[in-house]
Amino acid sequence: MTIEDRVARLDWKSIEASLWQRGYANVDSLLTSEECDALVALYGKDQLFRSRIDMKRFRFGEGEYKYFTYPLPPLVQTLRETIYPQLAVIANSWAKALAQPESFPLSHDKLLAFCRRNGQAKPTPLLLRYGAGDYNCLHQDLYGTVAFPLQLTAFLSRPSRDFSGGEFLLVEQRPRAQSRGEVLAPKQGDVVIFATRYRPVQGSRGYYRGNMRHGVSTVRSGSRVTLGVIFHDAT
Repeated sequence: MTIEDRVARLDWKSIEASLWQRGYANVDSLLTSEECDALVALYGKDQLFRSRIDMKRFRFGEGEYKYFTYPLPPLVQTLRETIYPQLAVIANSWAKALAQPESFPLSHDKLLAFCRRNGQAKPTPLLLRYGAGDYNCLHQDLYGTVAFPLQLTAFLSRPSRDFSGGEFLLVEQRPRAQSRGEVLAPKQGDVVIFATRYRPVQGSRGYYRGNMRHGVSTVRSGSRVTLGVIFHDAT
């Protein structure tokens, strides 16, 4: 079954409900183990990437990641193009709930055209690699004035076999309330879709913004590699 077929067969109603309720949604086994291994193998091919970031240098955490250059690897391109239209519908519903003027196009190429008109033309999909002792501080992936409100992480390594520790962290800050955290440990091939910056939260006077950040806890042993797919491009 192709990745397009797998994406089309996902239970998008359940995904949407989870995004509204929690700000994230788990998608089990979207990628095969062969696809995960093939993506991990790309990390050593420097010609596929536009830049490498040493996280410690910028105080982002410890570990490193590389941003792909265009053209993206076919699997990454397909994921970005096929998942985006489903998420654009949700993003527009979120904008409406928050009384925001944003209206995102339903095709990804039109979103990228909008990014370019705003000076954002650098691809943002990336591979992240963590070794023992590495971690990623809580953050948001904002690269300019255009910021699509949903993104995803695909988990390419095998917990307990390739690495230990390294849980995926999500923290939501609500106004006048303490932060709420989630700790996720997806298996190889799973995908987590989550809010890039904030999500609508139902309050007594309508919806308000629940600010969200994500990160990675300390890897205790081994090597952990993930694919990040951000739908807007960077300046």
